[in-house]
Amino acid sequence: MGGLVEMQTAVNGMQRRSNNRRPAILDAAANQFRHQGYAATTMRDIARDAGMLAGSLYYHFPSKSELLLAVHQEGVRRIADAVDQAIGSGGANVEPWLRLEHALIAHLESLLSGGDYAQVVIRDLPIDEPTLKAKLIALRDSYEDRFRDLVNALPLAESGDARWIRLMLLGAANWSKMWFREDGASPADIAKNFIRIIRASSAKENTS
Repeated sequence: MGGLVEMQTAVNGMQRRSNNRRPAILDAAANQFRHQGYAATTMRDIARDAGMLAGSLYYHFPSKSELLLAVHQEGVRRIADAVDQAIGSGGANVEPWLRLEHALIAHLESLLSGGDYAQVVIRDLPIDEPTLKAKLIALRDSYEDRFRDLVNALPLAESGDARWIRLMLLGAANWSKMWFREDGASPADIAKNFIRIIRASSAKENTS
């Protein structure tokens, strides 16, 4: 009995050490994927930045694709948490356009904060690994369901416009990293102007 207890204690200790290393590994991977790109990054690069031997890294993640998936999961979780908090901050009675604005502000603030995870999430997906690409698309689609629900709740003249508004908003927001400047409009100002323009156009359609 004593031997079994000691063995279980040793296993638990190894699991705790493994879990303790995971954040550092993901941070290192996110930084490498962001600055070097997925194709150019090697497991040796990630292990070096995480302060461990390359062979030890495979104990935690068996492949680079598994690491990219884990980085995406963590990045999406962080953005989703920020958006969910923004949506819920005003309660259930917030006007639909304002709820969408709150969500878009949180989305943009997450993307433009300079964090590595968010930048990896919105990069082009690997085209030569279809299984991995499918998993990443499913992860992204699950996150974007929030915006699908928010846009579908808008009082639009044409219900078919909801899909195009969602695609346009997220496309413009995700591309903003290419032109955003720290000394320019804030993420909140950008989001508010996006919503203002779309809302004004929708109001004209409703009155025509």
